[in-house]
Amino acid sequence: MATTEEIVRRLQESRPPATDAATYLTIVEMSLSPEILPALQEILEDVSLTNEIGWDMVDMLIPIPGSEECLESIARLGNPREVILKVLEKAEGSEAITTKGETKAARHFVTLCGMLGILLKRLQVKAPSRFLHTALETVQRCYDATSAASTAAVISLVQSLARKSRPPLPSRKSSIMLDTPFQDSDPAKQAPDPEAERSDTLNKDEPQLITSLLQSFITCIIEAYVNSNGIEWASRMLEYTYPERIVPGRKTMIQTFKEVVELQAKDALVGQLVALASDLGLSKLPPFKIKEYLEGPIHRAPLSIDFDPQQPEQLHLSTGGLVCLNAYWMFAADVFDADRGLPDGDLLPQYMMPDHQVLLKSFLDDESQSQIATNPGTIEALVVMAIWLDGRKAISNPKGADTSAGFMPYHHLLTLISVFHPNIRVRNAATVVAGSILHSDPEEEDRLAILEDLLESCIFSSLQACAVSWLREEIIAAKKAGSKGRFASPECFETIQYTLFPDLSHLKQDDASTLLDFWAQSAPLHLQVANFALFLFGDEYKSLAPVGMAAAIEHRYVEPLLHAARTLEKAAGAKEVEIDGEGLMQLGILTDTLSRVPLQ
Repeated sequence: MATTEEIVRRLQESRPPATDAATYLTIVEMSLSPEILPALQEILEDVSLTNEIGWDMVDMLIPIPGSEECLESIARLGNPREVILKVLEKAEGSEAITTKGETKAARHFVTLCGMLGILLKRLQVKAPSRFLHTALETVQRCYDATSAASTAAVISLVQSLARKSRPPLPSRKSSIMLDTPFQDSDPAKQAPDPEAERSDTLNKDEPQLITSLLQSFITCIIEAYVNSNGIEWASRMLEYTYPERIVPGRKTMIQTFKEVVELQAKDALVGQLVALASDLGLSKLPPFKIKEYLEGPIHRAPLSIDFDPQQPEQLHLSTGGLVCLNAYWMFAADVFDADRGLPDGDLLPQYMMPDHQVLLKSFLDDESQSQIATNPGTIEALVVMAIWLDGRKAISNPKGADTSAGFMPYHHLLTLISVFHPNIRVRNAATVVAGSILHSDPEEEDRLAILEDLLESCIFSSLQACAVSWLREEIIAAKKAGSKGRFASPECFETIQYTLFPDLSHLKQDDASTLLDFWAQSAPLHLQVANFALFLFGDEYKSLAPVGMAAAIEHRYVEPLLHAARTLEKAAGAKEVEIDGEGLMQLGILTDTLSRVPLQ
């Protein structure tokens, strides 16, 4: 077996013109190993050789550990058009093979982004936007937003292409080294474009096209990052805006993010992305333009187009990315007390109705459950906006059209998030805002109608339980304000009692298995209703119950529900049905609560 010295000598002696290019590539491929890379890197400093064969070596070098210097030489000296095509081809063909917590695909992606940062700047063409669009669209599709290293590589790529600098990447706050390859590559050592067009003057529209492409790209990356990483904006914004809701002694999410290094790294990276967006001019967009983008058609993959430099109007920002960007500005202004990097104009949207309602409708009006599941970060950003607006009591534009009819549909959109979002803390935040917007409706009849609709028509027990809680809050607020309205009189329960305390007499005939299904589907609601009954029929509020209501609900609701609970407890004890410890505890709480309701 040949020694490293012998292999290196063979590589040096067989260089063209001693062999032809194809033969030499075969020799290189057969000789490749980490040990010969320093010698190969010296060979690749031959501009003529690398210009001829460099593009064909990307495939064979990428898998070799430590090949970055060789690949940098190819990026600096190879034919930029051919190498760009090979880099993009390789980026799309990378396989995600996990190695020590990182993927080979991520490592390759980082290197390839570093090469693109050099290659795209070497092109001497009148319309570089064509190459840039293809490169950015490919990078965006191949980007793994869960990888901190890949995110850092994208940031470095855009910084390089935008020819602007930001502070160093936050490597101290991450367990992954965020320094990206080729950051210190010397432009003076780059070869000129061998196929340069005669004039190095860009077409007049190119600078703006390049900026528009980079803006579109960064909004796509921001949305992808927010959708793929638990940023917890909503829970932290909720803690900041409603500190009275914080449970004493329980660590807040704000504290957690201050203490956990990995979470700090997430904040740092998204901060870098937002800063980059500002560098690209997105913080300078006039408010009317941002409003147009936000309220116009949703663009989910704006770079996936047949790009034509003659049609700049076809370029768009990612709508979801712009939502995330605006939500971050709101979040940072409050939670981080930031006063730098914010937009020059007002933060948008300015009001919950109709501005924020229009946004929610755009994102949730069609297949809401699927949209929320697919874009959890974007939807969380919409919740952050709602919290920010609610904290400022920016319910509706006082100078705008009457929005009184918008409370119920707006409330409905918020409750979709409180039901379908995969993150329980986002669901909780959406529920809090939904309750706040309900109580903010100036029309008492509307508030009662919303509650009745939820109790009668909603299929989600947890949301119905929220409606019961909101009803209680309305009653308490009415008494505190000395109101003479519906929530302060028996009139409130003339109709709502039949949806709040429905007829459950059929439960007395059901077997244990059927009762278990009933309980599994409706436990949150009935636990909340039991507590509400204890509240309503207590000394302070029992005057609100119409005459005969206590006896009626005892017969149609309390007795059948007590029977069901006791039957299930007995069946569980006899092993006839399987109920876990939490379920048995809930049944015990229900039985105890209902038994204490003073209905006699």
